[in-house]
Amino acid sequence: MTKNVLIGIVAGEASGDMLASHLMTALKKVCPSVEFVGIGGPRMQSVGMNVLFPMEKLAVRGYVEVLKHYREIVGIRRKLKRYLLDNRPDLFIAVDAPDFNLDLELVLKKRGITTIHYVSPSIWAWRGERIKKIKRAVSHMLALFPHEPRIYKDAGIPVTYVGHPLADLLPDMPRRAEMRETMRLPRQTSVFAFLPGSRQSEVSHLARTYIQTAKLILEQLPEARFLVPLVSRETRTIFEQALYDCEAEHLPITLLFGHAQDAMIAADIVLVASGTATLECALLKRPMVITYKMPALSWWLLKDKGYQPYYGLPNILSGRFVVPELLQDDATPVNLAQALLNQVNDQGSVLQLEQRFLALHRMLRQDTAQKAAAAILSYLPV
Repeated sequence: MTKNVLIGIVAGEASGDMLASHLMTALKKVCPSVEFVGIGGPRMQSVGMNVLFPMEKLAVRGYVEVLKHYREIVGIRRKLKRYLLDNRPDLFIAVDAPDFNLDLELVLKKRGITTIHYVSPSIWAWRGERIKKIKRAVSHMLALFPHEPRIYKDAGIPVTYVGHPLADLLPDMPRRAEMRETMRLPRQTSVFAFLPGSRQSEVSHLARTYIQTAKLILEQLPEARFLVPLVSRETRTIFEQALYDCEAEHLPITLLFGHAQDAMIAADIVLVASGTATLECALLKRPMVITYKMPALSWWLLKDKGYQPYYGLPNILSGRFVVPELLQDDATPVNLAQALLNQVNDQGSVLQLEQRFLALHRMLRQDTAQKAAAAILSYLPV
């Protein structure tokens, strides 16, 4: 392929940045002249993307939070739409972020630009009526999970199951002892990894709860250690302020800049905000407690819209509760501490969970970036 190829691409959060960067790398291997432009994060930029707007502008969740930033987000989409229509990329790749991307895809597809949507919206979990909009907006869907393609085939939407790139990247069994040695953690110490999310709003809503949970765990396990990976300077500042407000600077909590996978590998158990990190934790074969908090109004608007009794990806993909979920009002320090202690002391259940997560891992390992790139190449000029 010798013709210069321009691809518009949008990712809206850290997980999308990871997915997109691997896909972009795979596309560059077969099409070295390809150029990418749009909205992305640091990983996408490192692959050579021309970032018109920073990804963080889109990283808001919940009705109330979106409303607060509505005018700015709509303005960004309008400017990006104008840019793409003026410069007409060979195709457009929307990486997740359906609330932002689908409206953009509607316009681009109508104007003759092929639209690839990478990561199926969770229409099997809630808001299934979106399938009609997806059919109008999307030329081809790339699905990460094996239960998704049937939905799109039944609706007459071209779809390819590509698996999940995390399953390609992560080993079957991480080397826990070596990671603890690297992080200078005693082998006999109970280690808890606390992941409060990648968004500033998530950390703001969970930080104090996590800190109070750590205090309660220490009452029963005085030797316990806590690892808290944070993705940015802003989220670290929020957590540090919460430590100060809770008079908890003395707690054995180590704040990490990134290194979430290292923290999960080293940990006996993980407390994790609902999202892609729950799948990452499962692929690293770690027991976990899934939690989430958001503003009360957002929760009230969202809580009865789901089709399934669970929110976390390990439970959704297993079709049943394999790990606890404690959300919103149930996510109290007392409940979280008890759920974590129950699991960390039950080695038989941990071994069973490891085997279940290993089977899940092998199901999702599909050489994702190459499969996605192959599906996309059929739409590019040769």
